[in-house]
Amino acid sequence: MAILVEMGWGGLVQYPWTITWTDITPRVDMVQGVTITRGASDELSETQPGTATLTLDNQDGALTPGNPDSPFFPFVRRNAPIRVSAVHYPTRTGSGPYPLSMLGDDFDAPALSSLWANAYGGAGAAGGRARIPVTPGAGAGLQSVREWTLPGSAVGVRLATLPAVNGSSSVRVNLLLDSQTAGTRLGFQYNAVAGTLRCISEVGFSDAASVDLPYSGIDHLWVRIRETSGVVYWETSGDGWDWTVRRTMATPTWAVSNVLMLSFTAARTGGTGDYVEWDYLGAVIRPRFYGTVNEWPVAWEGLASSVAISATDLFKRLNRLPPLRSCLTEEIVATGPLAYYPLTEPTGSTSAGDLSGTTAGPLSVVQLSSGGTLDLGAAPGPAAASEVLPLFTPVSATVGKYLASDLGQQFQSASGAGWNMMECWFQTTTPGRVIFGLSSATTIYQLVWSLSATGALQVESSYDGFLSSPIVYSTGNLADGQWHHLAYDEVLRQVWIDGAPLSGDHPWIVVELRKLTVGAYASGRLWAGSIGHLALYTVQPSAPIGAVLATHYEAGMTAYSGETADLRVARLARYAGVTSVTVLGALHDPVAGQGEAGGTVVSRLREVEATESGRLYAERDYFGLAYQSRDLRYNPDSGDEAFAISYADLEPGVQLADDDQKLTNSVEASRPGGATQRVVARSSILAYGLYEKQLTLLKTSDNSVVDAASWIVSRYADPEPELREVPIEAHTMPEYLDILDADISSYFTVYDLPEQATAADLRVTVEGYTETLRERSHVIQFRTSASSTDSVWVIGDPVYGILGGTSRLAY
Repeated sequence: MAILVEMGWGGLVQYPWTITWTDITPRVDMVQGVTITRGASDELSETQPGTATLTLDNQDGALTPGNPDSPFFPFVRRNAPIRVSAVHYPTRTGSGPYPLSMLGDDFDAPALSSLWANAYGGAGAAGGRARIPVTPGAGAGLQSVREWTLPGSAVGVRLATLPAVNGSSSVRVNLLLDSQTAGTRLGFQYNAVAGTLRCISEVGFSDAASVDLPYSGIDHLWVRIRETSGVVYWETSGDGWDWTVRRTMATPTWAVSNVLMLSFTAARTGGTGDYVEWDYLGAVIRPRFYGTVNEWPVAWEGLASSVAISATDLFKRLNRLPPLRSCLTEEIVATGPLAYYPLTEPTGSTSAGDLSGTTAGPLSVVQLSSGGTLDLGAAPGPAAASEVLPLFTPVSATVGKYLASDLGQQFQSASGAGWNMMECWFQTTTPGRVIFGLSSATTIYQLVWSLSATGALQVESSYDGFLSSPIVYSTGNLADGQWHHLAYDEVLRQVWIDGAPLSGDHPWIVVELRKLTVGAYASGRLWAGSIGHLALYTVQPSAPIGAVLATHYEAGMTAYSGETADLRVARLARYAGVTSVTVLGALHDPVAGQGEAGGTVVSRLREVEATESGRLYAERDYFGLAYQSRDLRYNPDSGDEAFAISYADLEPGVQLADDDQKLTNSVEASRPGGATQRVVARSSILAYGLYEKQLTLLKTSDNSVVDAASWIVSRYADPEPELREVPIEAHTMPEYLDILDADISSYFTVYDLPEQATAADLRVTVEGYTETLRERSHVIQFRTSASSTDSVWVIGDPVYGILGGTSRLAY
């Protein structure tokens, strides 16, 4: 089949490196095919969640959810990971000897093809795979016709089924490129007893420099031998697309001069026999979809059972996430605290809870003597953190209220095994009071942060039950009514105030911390003012995070206003648990602060995308996001085209559109805290009437707002006629792989258009596509826009040097 469909039974899509994939391609109904939709309808629309739909055979009930007899039980369930790839086998052309890149076999036929000169020991094709028996005391294998050359070529294969040890002292299977001399060969060897994958280049059946890898069914699912420019590469892959080099060496002389034979071999000593299976020999893989299954609806037609499933990419997961909290809160949570007390409970609350997810004990109000107040939800927090915080109002240093918690055994154990990190915000006009204190259950270990009599930060500590004299830092008076941020790293022995490191001595190392008091310590020095966002962490000594905690000052004060768009995208993705973000392009402007709590991750990402005229979408080969800056589309060059195709090779339904769908001749734009400004194209308004857009952009200056508005008007005041749909039966095209490589923002040319077209050749940019893969058919309906829309002025350039004609000022 020209498709590969795999399920990650029991896997977690957000941890793709842990998923073991199972090939379910034989179950796919290739008459109906697999339909995948991806991208946007045009360049002015947002990309939509990618989807895949397909029907699977369920005659054996294996895909019935909850069926205990299913080999996949209990993992036939919602949100099971799925990935779909197109598979292309090379065509052998010319006369032999042939480059190895022309060697390909899907083993779907019931008998071996003419590629194979010898099959012994019961080896053959079975169930769409090459099956080699691993029989005690007897060898088995397949040997190709000797007609292949290695230089400048490659061959890969999927290791579909591994043999078990089954009581044998030796179990080995090989993929080999054999020279014309016995024992001179290179390839891969899997050793079931040792659990290793060996990269070998043998002479006389020996290789003193072989490389052994602990075998991973995830990382070593595919193996490949490749030769380029005098170097041989041994490579492995988890998907047949993204390869990792495991060994290299200068190409042996014999590998250049000899015509080679490819062999699969297997042998074991004793034990119980089984087999090894190989598949997709020489296949070129192109990922088309990566996501999760939405449902498993079992249906019948008579007694024939099937499941027609739909799947959605990463954006399904992102769209169901709850609204974001403030930038500061999200930053702290994403850093992984062991206890986090935002102290943002509403007015009237009598306790404050932990948001770390580890269920550290709540902070409860404690009264010292009688009098004083502690009102949660009564004080505004740091400038960019909209949540309200508690207000401590004691009568004196010894009369009033504070907060206390038993952090619990889990925190105590972690504090004993790791190194402590901590951060906190505070505000006061009263010096000489305690911010917070920590101690072990026996108070042998203690750590107390406070302000000195002059308002400077100070710390006291103990490893023997007796607090040390305060270490006072040169911070100046912090009791100035302003919000300040404290961060401490026990590994680096470093303290930060408001993001700046302090010099000076450091407190004792403390362990097994269990008790926390906020706004007082040892029944005294009651805090007068506000405290919030207290977070406690433990880490290993090799991974200190104090410098990261120090950046949270900027999160609380500006929500990272001024950071560039690419960094904002990566930051927001991290809040959603997405660690893989591919940034394409080089032009990333500063953006305004992240904004108030309440918006979703996706809405915040879309704000950046719209502000920068960028493109945001889910990857089709991995659990990750891609973000493209607008300059990626500037001035398309023919040398970088994905492909070119004649109009005669297109499917029916091509239209040249010329309407007012995209027409925009007036933009009224504003930014948070800035001016509202308007940019117009008067000649367009005169000719077509007013077509206005109103935008709020996350810009950091009024000039940049005008630039962004001008960019839109200059492109769409009078849009050119364009091809918006380009349907291609790609499977039959010689440029099939190039067509498959086209993705969002790729561009290609349609040439030899009919004489009624505005030009004989039109270059278009891919905005999205819908594709259907069937047996010997792969129809792709590209949704496109005119590439000339993104042409920018280049002084003196023969093509892009006409300002207002072939180009416009870059933004």
